[in-house]
Amino acid sequence: MEKLKKTLTFLRINWRTLAGFEILYKALSMAVFTPLFWGMFQQVMEITGYRYLTFENIVPFAANPVTALALLALLACMACYTMVDIGAVIFLLDQSAQGKRAGLLAAVDFALRNAGRVFCRENILVAFPVLFLIPFLNLGVASSYISSISIPEFILDFIMGNGQLLFLFTAAVIGLEILLLRWLYVFHYFTLEGCSFSEARKKSAALSRKHKCKDLAALLGIQLVFALLYFMFLFAGVLLAVLLGGLISKWELFGIVSSSVVWVFLAASLLVASALGTPISYACISILFYGHKSEKQEVAIHQKARDFPESKRRRKIIHGAEFALFALSVGCCSFYLYCISNHKVSINVENLRTMEVTAHRGASRERPENTMAAFVRAKELGAGWIELDVQQSRDGQVFVMHDTNLKRVAGIDKNTWELDYGEIRGMDVGSFFGASFAGEHAPLLSEAIAFAKENGIKLNIELKPTGHEQDFEKNVAGIIAAEGFREGCVITSQSYGVLERMKSCDSRIPTAYVMSIAYGDISLLTAADHFSIEATSVTEKLVSDVHNAGKELYAWTVNTEENIRRMAALNVDNIITDDVSLAKECIFLSKTSNAVEEYAKWLAR
Repeated sequence: MEKLKKTLTFLRINWRTLAGFEILYKALSMAVFTPLFWGMFQQVMEITGYRYLTFENIVPFAANPVTALALLALLACMACYTMVDIGAVIFLLDQSAQGKRAGLLAAVDFALRNAGRVFCRENILVAFPVLFLIPFLNLGVASSYISSISIPEFILDFIMGNGQLLFLFTAAVIGLEILLLRWLYVFHYFTLEGCSFSEARKKSAALSRKHKCKDLAALLGIQLVFALLYFMFLFAGVLLAVLLGGLISKWELFGIVSSSVVWVFLAASLLVASALGTPISYACISILFYGHKSEKQEVAIHQKARDFPESKRRRKIIHGAEFALFALSVGCCSFYLYCISNHKVSINVENLRTMEVTAHRGASRERPENTMAAFVRAKELGAGWIELDVQQSRDGQVFVMHDTNLKRVAGIDKNTWELDYGEIRGMDVGSFFGASFAGEHAPLLSEAIAFAKENGIKLNIELKPTGHEQDFEKNVAGIIAAEGFREGCVITSQSYGVLERMKSCDSRIPTAYVMSIAYGDISLLTAADHFSIEATSVTEKLVSDVHNAGKELYAWTVNTEENIRRMAALNVDNIITDDVSLAKECIFLSKTSNAVEEYAKWLAR
């Protein structure tokens, strides 16, 4: 409680400057620096001759010396940019520790002078904690771009399903947390006392010794209190809006006004919380920093703010900018209200395209993957599509299986290309999932197609080449043509060459390129009629570009409610998931539910 009171005191003295700087910096980030950084990255692609990036060409792109040098320079610029944020906040908190008020210009002046030190040879490694360590552990540096990168869901699922990898991942996270606590005061020594990065690390480690657990508890406690207050505030506001909406539901205009006010309220709350995130975290760290120095009888070195006299003209400019921002906000809200009242904008969230759900390897959470049992269950759950993987046996049969080695699903350490299909079909590929599925076998592609035709289900057929096939694509195309199933399927592959060969066999069969990474002008990949992209790589611009090219975008493998809702909001065409029921429920709610009511439900969970 004492730490909380001191934190609030630190924030109270310069809260207006802190909030103003954070809001301004985040606005500049969205409007200027983000497009600038992406523009620089695109220039690197253009110089190295890459029009697009995929999993297949990302390694040679990264290995190019020009790319390596340019990316290092870009990371240094990002570190400098983020250091301005950290430096300004620490400086303003240092002024609060002295009981002084500081203006925005003084904070920016100090932050810019301090950030330039990142480019000194002895300080260049400060980019590591600035860009990776602090954001990874979510300490509140909201201006870092690296913090917006999330680990793909399929990688997390793979880690969670592997005991050794899970142990290593957990150990790595714990190691980073320990390193963070050792380096917790690096930026205070670096910023306030002018230490080099190496010297700041040593001093931080010495200052945090014997205090790591208490420091961690204080940080977590402050952030937890802030999060609870924020969500209580939001819940109260949304609850009031819902109650008022119920009372005045007979008057459409009042309902429209109520919904609009709630959206403005939510947006303003998020903006304020975002602006306060960094100051709150660093206010707590500053209190710990000065407290530990006092205990060790170290003299705290404070910074003196440069004097920027506030003339009448400058005050008029600042007040004019504030009024312009306020007028712009009111104007946008008024236009929004006008559009809603004239039915030009709907307050319900709707998808412009029909969104479909694909059962990944069948209903693979309830039945053994890629078996007829999984396909039957996918149909029962209401999946419109089934995704399955096909390979070729030694005798040329095209059958359904994901792994090239049979150890995991059949308990036999043999590769699929080493066996005839008769041998593979005799293996039990169901018992690994559960004893009740003993006897399930790997079906032929023709069997899966017959089932799909009978039940009105479409198939996403992913080709898994091993390098041992003969006429693989030609055989698959022949099976599809013989079954008259061109309109009921899409052929997919992580190898673009497979799609090119498939098109040469039968150009009428639709294809989709399966991509873990998708950046640049992927429409140049003409052998792909559509694109199947890992969910964390899907962006609003990518969806728009794919749709404008007349193609569809499938997102894989999307298993959490948060990610399913994000894909629905981005308007992807098809969600590939292990949880069909959850996906269908989320898509239905996104099309039919009132957004404010849904937000209130989410807060109440």
